Amino acid sequence: MAIKLSNRCNLIKPSPTLTLSAKAKEMKDAGIDVINFGVGEPDKNTPDYIKIAAHKALDANFTRYTANAGIVELRQAICDKLARDNGLQYSPKEILVSPGAKASILNVLIAVCDSMDQVLMPSPYWVSYPYQALLANAEPVYIPTEESNSYKINGESLTAAIKANPCSKVLILNSPSNPTGAVYTREELVDIADVCVKHNILVISDEIYERLVYDGIKHVSIASLNDEIKQRCVVINGVSKAYAMTGWRLGYAAGPQNIIAAAGRVQEHATSCVNSITQKACVTALNEEDESIENMRLEFSKRRDYLYNELIKIPHLTCFKPQGAFYIMPGIKWYLENNHQGIHNADQFCNVLLEKYHVALVAGGSFGLEGTVRFSYANSIANIQEGVQRFAAFLKDLASGE
Repeated sequence: MAIKLSNRCNLIKPSPTLTLSAKAKEMKDAGIDVINFGVGEPDKNTPDYIKIAAHKALDANFTRYTANAGIVELRQAICDKLARDNGLQYSPKEILVSPGAKASILNVLIAVCDSMDQVLMPSPYWVSYPYQALLANAEPVYIPTEESNSYKINGESLTAAIKANPCSKVLILNSPSNPTGAVYTREELVDIADVCVKHNILVISDEIYERLVYDGIKHVSIASLNDEIKQRCVVINGVSKAYAMTGWRLGYAAGPQNIIAAAGRVQEHATSCVNSITQKACVTALNEEDESIENMRLEFSKRRDYLYNELIKIPHLTCFKPQGAFYIMPGIKWYLENNHQGIHNADQFCNVLLEKYHVALVAGGSFGLEGTVRFSYANSIANIQEGVQRFAAFLKDLASGE
């Protein structure tokens, strides 16, 4: 007789983005020309100055365990970065370095959540947030947003969610957002912060895409607004997106010392410290930044403009212009409701698109928004040009009944 899996594990589904990427890779390995818009990572290489620092650490035999929370040199570099870029003052004791921002979030959730606690999150949301809440034995609660309000919550919708869910304890806020690319303004964050302070809600502010904003928009950390919200906020960030270091696996949490210490105890018994070479490289990444991030941001801005301008030419397609990150999420509801091929949801849509047109997209239902698909424009202009042509051809065929 097979061993029964835990009820918790039975609630956890595979990551749709990783599943899609694996399928696209299999097709590519078989010689099929697949254009993959599902990958959530920059297509740039890690800057050379960071790789040189990693080589130096290796040559110096810096290869042993470090302090669980991260080497002091790195935690101080993170404090300096937060002060320099975000106007936030932290000490190294208020920083926890983890193997990726995803681990940072999970450590904090496990540290603060008990059974019956509720974790609020705007919908659409990043695919892992609900499962991280479940892994922490908490309940994910979704706050619906609309394209008409730029896929953002506000103080009113947050208050309504808290009143309807009396065990609300945490709000996960992601700005710039994956999957929508929405960016909260200072005024919008003040509105949300006031509600969180009033109801004593902890904000986990996922700011991993903070450096990738466009059209002159400035990223604002909700923790920087005032001391009251800072005391109820854990800032999550890392090096994966801005520094093109997804495979290096380093994220960090900054927040009240008691929460950071508790999250550190969780990490001690789960993963322990981040690998030593990555930590040394990230000290250099944060302290000696070159023009790489700005060059990448400008390139992503051009790609966003091109893709958005092509998508809005397609009849019956709705599309919010993202303000940050590197995703765009067009609505395909008309095509799901007006085709004769038996395609009635975005999952079916994406499967046929991949199989017949060799374009990989992620269905919006994975992010809590049915009737949409997500493009990642962390891709070459040539691939974007070809991919959007194939996408448009598929929609035309759907509309014509072919």
